Amino acid sequence: MKQSHSIPLVFVVSVVFVMFAASFAMQVQAQDRMYRCDDNYYTNSLNDLKARGCKPLETGNVTVVQGTKPTAAQNGVKLAAVTPSAGAPSQRVDANDQRARDADAKGIMEVELRRAEARKAELAAEYNNGEPDKRGDEARNYQKYLDRVAELKASLARIDSDIAGIRRELGRGTASSSAGGSNSSTLR
Repeated sequence: MKQSHSIPLVFVVSVVFVMFAASFAMQVQAQDRMYRCDDNYYTNSLNDLKARGCKPLETGNVTVVQGTKPTAAQNGVKLAAVTPSAGAPSQRVDANDQRARDADAKGIMEVELRRAEARKAELAAEYNNGEPDKRGDEARNYQKYLDRVAELKASLARIDSDIAGIRRELGRGTASSSAGGSNSSTLR
């Protein structure tokens, strides 16, 4: 006959509790008082508090992570030097490149406009002038039907606003291009 040795549940719970309490005590002990200095520097070192004009923080814990400055040699990326000048840009884009970018942007905006107009047509068909067809679950619950009608109406208003914005942006693109004399196409 085998004898089984079972550990009482109270003993296991007490060991887990003691381990939890010990780890919590170590965390609390490790959290020293933080100080914020006049030069926006945070420290918990007591060495130069008066010299920097540091004051203790009254809020919770602060985590400060020092960032690194990118260098030109990092990852083979060349960084452009930015120098402020009197309104003159430091680098100019070739006119042909700019026209190509403008044409790409215009093409993307036209595709977005077509998508938005197609979505508006779908929503308008579903909305059915404020009286969309009822679904199965809406036959018994009229409030669900009213909520869906309101949602469709709001969606139509949003899509109208989106379409107007896309058209404005397309108009702005052709107006700025034709003002420069580089593109004389007009929008319908």
